[in-house]
Parts: sequence; C-alpha cells; structure tokens
Amino acid sequence: MKLIIGLAFVVILGALASAGVFMLKRPREDAGQDERGRMARALTLRIAASVAVFLFVLLSWLMGWIHPTGVPLKPI
Repeated sequence: MKLIIGLAFVVILGALASAGVFMLKRPREDAGQDERGRMARALTLRIAASVAVFLFVLLSWLMGWIHPTGVPLKPI
C-alpha cells in the first residue's frame, strides 16, 4: 500500500517538474501544437494522478485495507 502511494507521489512530482521545465523553455516560432501543449499535458497528468491517489486512498479506507490513526482527543 505504501509503495503504491509512494510511486504515485513520485509520478505527481515528476509531472510537476516536467511542466516547470516546459514552462521555462520557450517553444520556437515554427513549433507545432504538439510542442506547445506539453506543459498542459504534464499538468493534466499531475491532476489526474492526484485525483487517482485520493480515490485509491478513499477506496482503501472503505474496503478496510487501511485504518485512520488520528490524534486521540483529550477531554478538556
């Protein structure tokens, strides 16, 4: 479980880094739409991976694979 979530976070950070690189590199004047849309595709991948991680964690909780271990509340 930890491995899957860890790999997903690596994918998210990789997509964010590649979007940053594409943002800093200016496309040539004669560049096609494919070269101009790389940053948008990288950010779309990041959003899709983030949503997938959230849904996977929610499904894992519903199936009983993981359990919340929040901070215990102390009475005042």
